[in-house]
Amino acid sequence: MLPSRLASGSAARRVMSAAARYHYNTLQAYEPPPWAKALRHQPAAYVELAQRPTPIHAWPLPAVPPGFQVWVKRDDMTGSTLSGNKIRKLEFLLADAMQQGCDSVVTCGGIQSNHSRATAVAARQLGLKPHLLLRWSGKIDVAAVGCNGNLLLDRFSAAKILLVPPINYDGSVVYGKEMKGLKQKMEDYGEKLKAEGSTPYLIPVGGSNSVGTWGYIEAFREMMEQGVLENFDDIVLATGSGGTLGGIVIGNYLTGSKVKIHGVCVCDDAAYFYNHIDVQLREYSLTQDSEGKPLRAKDTTDIIDGYKGRGYGISTDEELAQLTDIFTKTGISVDPVYNLKAIRGMLSELQGNPGRFAGKRILYIHTGGIYGLYDGRVDKMLKENPETNQVYSYNDVIPS
Repeated sequence: MLPSRLASGSAARRVMSAAARYHYNTLQAYEPPPWAKALRHQPAAYVELAQRPTPIHAWPLPAVPPGFQVWVKRDDMTGSTLSGNKIRKLEFLLADAMQQGCDSVVTCGGIQSNHSRATAVAARQLGLKPHLLLRWSGKIDVAAVGCNGNLLLDRFSAAKILLVPPINYDGSVVYGKEMKGLKQKMEDYGEKLKAEGSTPYLIPVGGSNSVGTWGYIEAFREMMEQGVLENFDDIVLATGSGGTLGGIVIGNYLTGSKVKIHGVCVCDDAAYFYNHIDVQLREYSLTQDSEGKPLRAKDTTDIIDGYKGRGYGISTDEELAQLTDIFTKTGISVDPVYNLKAIRGMLSELQGNPGRFAGKRILYIHTGGIYGLYDGRVDKMLKENPETNQVYSYNDVIPS
């Protein structure tokens, strides 16, 4: 808050000029990059939520093969409770909600969804009521829902949480019967809120649609300003809902960049994400290349599959041990659901299939997810590992 007593004359003008720059949490007119001005679905505004630009620096990851250099773009540093890649998408999605006069937002995800947490926190900052549909494995038991990890911030945000079975987003067919997916359940709930007098804004899983994707089209401009196109051969990132990858792919294609983009699946499979990128390209009317040939996802990105482990959100002891090793040796935390699995995939491919990469200079985009470390899954291992269980009584070390 600015001081209540303002100086007169030129000093007052300087203070007012400074005040004009304090526009966090407010709608701002959006000017797309010159190379993206022909795209469809141009947003008119965004709301500033992320701390930008996020830094890029060398990352001495264990097990990187000789000759390769790995650097990291720290999108885990886009904020505190708003940290991670999702907040870049929410800058455009929540601006759209505000422009439409909505009073609430509805979104969905897993029980420890980073996206849902970021949506709930950002919604409260903007005066909107958050509603979250979260997948719960097993018999639904509201009393069993804890206050750890992302759920802690969901609760602090006073989000209304509705537990749903672990269903697909778009639905499925079981024994010949069509089952509603998360998308349909969100739409049904949105209609209920409207009937009660609310004006909800529905945000898809991961914030990945033609509005949210602009978050990473804009992030690509930021990376260009940081010299990424001149200094790196490959960009690698985790992909779970496809919006972050889609924005990077579109920016890379439109600028004529020679950097190769790799998305490592943490759920679904390569076929799913190639289809998802194809849909995004069509949404933005990117259907032909410069020679008039059909533009396909496989021409713009490389989907790395086979590193989901036991499944989405499920961690093995080996994975948690590697997560710990990365943190203790580099000081950078990686979450167990997204980034750890993407890093495992990247390192495995660098070691066993180096020809998959365009060069030796690799930029990894860290998409955040730190609150996923606080759900309790690593506690037992940290206490059993001598390196991470160095807790002593002072009097046992320095006898009095």
